[in-house]
Amino acid sequence: MGGAVVDDNPSTVKAPDGGWSWAVLFGCFVVTGFSYAFPKAVSVFFKELIREFGIGYSDTAWISSILLAMLYGTGPICSICVNRFGCRPVMMVGGLFASLGMVCASFCTSIITIYLTAGVITGLGLALNFQPSLIMLNRYFDKRRPLANGLAAAGSPVFLCCLSPLGQILQHEFGWRGGFLILGGLLLNCCACGALMRPLEPSKEEKIKMKEKEKEESKDLKKKPPKKLLDFSVFKDRGFVIYTIAASIMVLGLFVPPVFMVSYAKDLGIEDTKAAFLLSILGFVDIFARPTCGIIAGLKWVRPRCVYLFGFAMLFNGVTDLICSMADTYGGLVVFCIFFGISYGMVGALQFEVLMTIVGTQRFSSAIGLVLLAEAIAVLIGPPSAGKILDFTHRYMFVFLIAGVEVVLSAIVLTTGNFFCIKKKPEEPHCKEEVAEIGELRKLEDKAAPEGEGEKPQAAEAEQFLKEDDKQNGEVVTNPETCV
Repeated sequence: MGGAVVDDNPSTVKAPDGGWSWAVLFGCFVVTGFSYAFPKAVSVFFKELIREFGIGYSDTAWISSILLAMLYGTGPICSICVNRFGCRPVMMVGGLFASLGMVCASFCTSIITIYLTAGVITGLGLALNFQPSLIMLNRYFDKRRPLANGLAAAGSPVFLCCLSPLGQILQHEFGWRGGFLILGGLLLNCCACGALMRPLEPSKEEKIKMKEKEKEESKDLKKKPPKKLLDFSVFKDRGFVIYTIAASIMVLGLFVPPVFMVSYAKDLGIEDTKAAFLLSILGFVDIFARPTCGIIAGLKWVRPRCVYLFGFAMLFNGVTDLICSMADTYGGLVVFCIFFGISYGMVGALQFEVLMTIVGTQRFSSAIGLVLLAEAIAVLIGPPSAGKILDFTHRYMFVFLIAGVEVVLSAIVLTTGNFFCIKKKPEEPHCKEEVAEIGELRKLEDKAAPEGEGEKPQAAEAEQFLKEDDKQNGEVVTNPETCV
């Protein structure tokens, strides 16, 4: 991997928004589907594992929990690997790890070894695929990036609808060992998706600009600072800090309703088949909600205010949870699943689009790793704490109420924080006008210099004024998302 081509300076290369970008989108669609759907699909084999090892359901549930914890918690490790070796080699190694974990799990003789193989090794492999695929997707798309993120996020519900029935068929035909072995072979497709993620190549004009920039840098005596494997400077960005806090609060309650929905329906006396069908409704609606939201987010008037659309999606999701706490019929739960699927799809389509807009392409690889680490802590706290509340109260109403309050609170933190703390940044057009005026003054200075020595003092004064003006203005970094 040491000889890999590393796309370490993506900001100098223009996103193609077409051509090979669609192949990258397809690879990201497959990887996202495996990453989010696989921890849920593995639960199909839990009953067989309980019989095999004589354990309880809570013991087998740790497999999915470890998979999700590895997917989120290893974010900084993935960022370091991507910044060091590039996206393509990291994804191909991750595909091998994901497959190896499931293959080894098929030969395990204890639940602890399954934790290590199907949980830790496979979870690490999926993490090494998921994060680099998002990085490459956001490098290949610019104008169509909201749509691309929405289509890639649709891989999660699509694969969930496919992997769960497939797991049941494999369990019936080959048992849990044969099923794990075949699923391990399917995960090798992540290596093929990684092969699609070739580094962006600059055009002829961009190569010329890069060569000129290298010549200018070689003239300077200052040494070029070494590349950071994990850029913690993103925490200086107030927008990133607000986003991280809001996302962590949101994750506390976001995954609670899907986990407890079927049990809630059974507690109301609904048949098992009808209760399980509720998740199918939610997943079907989610499939169409994600790309549709991506199209809406890419509209001319919506994209500059995409963070507020994300806040609305979070608020919509939280209010849906609050209303669901009062549902006591099967029809009410069906309506809840429809609206929850819409809001859940909107959140899934917008979360990484908003993060990308806040931090930019160059710092996205580090930012997403740190955000996923913060969310990993919330993922481990959210569902277990909701289970404790249920054990104490024996009423699902309080579970959905607390989940809704947490998601609504995250929406309030994001929107108010962005409006009051980020809105006051300097506007880009004004800065461009000042730069243009300074450029015209410099041209006048150059023309006036040969005319005589009498004009030199004025030229010197103008030059001093320009220097002072540059120092006062400094470097202006604008953000199309936060500068409303």
